[in-house]
Parts: sequence; C-alpha cells; structure tokens
Amino acid sequence: MLTDVRQHLGSALFHRVAGPDGPATRARIHLTPGPRWFGPDRPIRTVHGDASMFIGGISALLLQSLHPLAMAAVAAHSGYRGDPWGRLQRTSTFLAVTTYGTAEDARQAVDHVRALHAHIHGKTAEGLTYHAADPHLLGWVHAAETDSFLRAHQRYGAHPLDAAGYDAYVTDTAYVAQALGVPHPPRDRQDLSRHLAAYRPELRTTREARAAARFLLLQPPLPLAARPFYAALAANAVALLPPWARTMLQLPRIPVVEDIAVRPAGHILTRTIRWAMTPPPRPRTH
Repeated sequence: MLTDVRQHLGSALFHRVAGPDGPATRARIHLTPGPRWFGPDRPIRTVHGDASMFIGGISALLLQSLHPLAMAAVAAHSGYRGDPWGRLQRTSTFLAVTTYGTAEDARQAVDHVRALHAHIHGKTAEGLTYHAADPHLLGWVHAAETDSFLRAHQRYGAHPLDAAGYDAYVTDTAYVAQALGVPHPPRDRQDLSRHLAAYRPELRTTREARAAARFLLLQPPLPLAARPFYAALAANAVALLPPWARTMLQLPRIPVVEDIAVRPAGHILTRTIRWAMTPPPRPRTH
C-alpha cells in the first residue's frame, strides 16, 4: 500500500515537472553514452538532483523578477501565465540536460536557448529597451538562480555540502553560464555575493514583478487539494530570499511563524518529495 502511494505521488510530481515526454527525456539524458560536462562527483549534480530545488526554483523566480528589464522580457515573452507548467518543464529539462546529459546534448540545449534569446527584445512600460541575449541581463538571471539554488540546498538539502563544495557548485554553474553568453560569471560564493551586490542599484519592484509574485504565491495553477502543500513550499521560498529582496517585494518576515511552522514544514515537504521521487530499492534476488 505504501509503495503504491509512493509510486503514485512520485509519478504525479515527475509528470508536473518533466511533462508527458519526461520518461523518454530522462532515459536519453541518463542512459546515452558519452562524455558529460560534469562528472558524477561534481557538486552541481548533488544540488540539482535534490528536492530542495522545488523551493529554490520558486525563490529564484521571485528574486529574478526584481530586475525590471529581465521581468519585462519574462512578462512579455515567457508565457508563464498561459503555460506555467510548460515553462517549468522546459526549464527543468534544460537544467537536467546541462547537468547530467552528454556534452553534445548539453551544447545543443544551450544553442537552442541562445537562439530563442536572440529573438526576444522589446521595451518596458517606461520605454527602456531590453534584449534577452544581453550578457548583463543573463548575468543577473544566472546570479539570482545560482544563489537561490545554493541557499535552498544549504537549508533543505539531504546532504548539505561544506564551504568548498558550495564554492565548487558556483564554479560548475559558471561553466553553463559562460556557454549561455555570460562573460564573467561568479566562480565562488564570495564572487557571487559581489555580483548580486553590483546589481542592487538596478533592482526595483515593478507592476510586472508584483503580478508575478501574486501569481506564484497566491494564484498557482493547481487543484485546490494541492494548494496547501504548494503554499508551504512558497512560504519557504519567500523565507529563503535575502532580507533586502523581501523588503522590495513587500513580503515581511514573521519570525515566530517562520521558525515554528514554515521552516519545519519545508523540511517535511522536501523529505516527502525526495521519498516519493526516489525509486524504492529493488528486492534482493537469491
């Protein structure tokens, strides 16, 4: 009975994240022979393969929304409202291919994203121009994403890394960032902090950022039965944000509630997701 529950929950989560082609994509990524960008012992594999990514991903989207040019591009071209699950599935597939897939598949995935970025451009409501291929904007998206995934794994990861391991994680992500067109991505946590600080003067809360936050936190495209569980993930994603980002998004900290209820719920949910999405051990044969 418990095995059936585990399989049903794991399949439902995997379908949401990976889409209908998920099983075939997973087989191609993990079973195709050939050299990889990252070996099995690299920290990027540890971080990106952990259930903490469910929280880190939401937190990354909230943080990324604070750059008005990046958010304008997302609002106008990403289709996150009309096809939120499709966008999630495309993003998760890209992360999986570049982290675990063959070097050839990873390069093709990067080339595809770069080709898409080349055609995404426009103007904000204030008349400022943006281009998704702008290395400066790509640098912000990368830094915000890397910081969010790292923070989530530090707090909720099954096997948190040591200081050197997290520095190496930033180094690993820099390889993908450079391939995408970021000229000088951060190489360790101190460098990552400097990059984020350098972007601070450009950040502000726009109408599009507030709309994205409302969608992510209050209007998720989920059945009513699943919303309480998502709400707990979202609350932990908010708690993960840097204090200055929470202030900009007007998401105040409530210390007692977060310490007593929110963070423990985050640990329970990530453990449950990890349990559901990890195949049970095969019975021994004699």
